[in-house]
Amino acid sequence: MKQYFYPAIFHAAEEGGFWVSFPDLPECLTEGNTMEEAYAMAVKALGLSLTDRLHDQEELPQPSAPGEISLEDPDRYLVMVPFNLEEYQKNLQSR
Repeated sequence: MKQYFYPAIFHAAEEGGFWVSFPDLPECLTEGNTMEEAYAMAVKALGLSLTDRLHDQEELPQPSAPGEISLEDPDRYLVMVPFNLEEYQKNLQSR
């Protein structure tokens, strides 16, 4: 099983909800109205970014260690987001 874990930063949005960024994947951004929705969207966004890179035969970046990431703002939260490549590919094939 190929499992990846990447740190995500959940930012509290002024208008409510959260937007999510990935320090190791600058193209990977998403949002949600609640923490749960933002987390679910983060898993999907991470999967899309990683599978796009693999499809383009790019090397995946090494995930940053959580202790290396500075949040600098009390409205930011560090969350480790998992992604299971094999499960994702099975779900795509079953559609």
